[in-house]
Amino acid sequence: MTESRGALAREDGLNLRYRRVDGEGPTVVWLGGFHSDMTGTKAEVLAEHAKATGGAYVRFDYFGHGESEGRFEDGTISRWREDALAVIDELTEGPLVLVGSSMGGWLACLAAIARPERVKALVLIAPAPDFTEKLMEPELSAEAKAAIARDGFWIRPSEYDDGGYPITRALLEDGARWSILPGPVPIEVPVRVLQGGADPDVPWTHALELANALTSQNVVFSLIKDGDHRLSRPQDLERLVAAVMEAKALAEPEAGDLVSRRLARAARMRNAAGLEAVGITPRAPLLDEE
Repeated sequence: MTESRGALAREDGLNLRYRRVDGEGPTVVWLGGFHSDMTGTKAEVLAEHAKATGGAYVRFDYFGHGESEGRFEDGTISRWREDALAVIDELTEGPLVLVGSSMGGWLACLAAIARPERVKALVLIAPAPDFTEKLMEPELSAEAKAAIARDGFWIRPSEYDDGGYPITRALLEDGARWSILPGPVPIEVPVRVLQGGADPDVPWTHALELANALTSQNVVFSLIKDGDHRLSRPQDLERLVAAVMEAKALAEPEAGDLVSRRLARAARMRNAAGLEAVGITPRAPLLDEE
């Protein structure tokens, strides 16, 4: 399988850049984090896995991110949510598995709420719902708050970007409009959450609050005690691929009896060509993973 590249024109004439693998089964859609792009390690690993296994996969950059057009400082949660829904509506068909990282976890939840007939499962990595209001704003210094009040923005230093990035008044005010916590969060599909216990950006308690707020009863919260925010170590990537494979199976259940379903799932997990392509050794499924 190969991955094609394209541009999706939005209503204002600005283009979102995307990459797509055409394949079988539910389409996996990657939703990246705040100020990140679609070429990160986790997004790349899932692309390689899709190409190796024949699965359908779409990744893209939000407005003002990565290869897409627009100024980052003009972005808001409303705009990025609309971008995600445009990608879902115009670039995909059939059942979906949304994989959201950090801010992408919030947007994945918002998209699942908006498109319940399409979204069949979620995989959330260090999900940061309401981060503008509950994680970002409380950490702003008096100097930062004064700059935002005076200038409409403040440049936040970042270990991921030498130049830092702007935090705007519009982002903070708009983010509060999309708050989903403390819940309940009306998502009924299976959800798998991967969260680092040593994450300096999203406390594990915040991600757990989301997991508890989901109305779905099929929620598994995995705490990687020594994991950081990125969760991009080889062992973390193995967990991610396994979670996505499980989510795809849950999004499109096999017909047949229990033994047949277990054998089918074991066969997928033993797909050495797909996992070796991303340098991951599959683990055997547990008997109760149904």
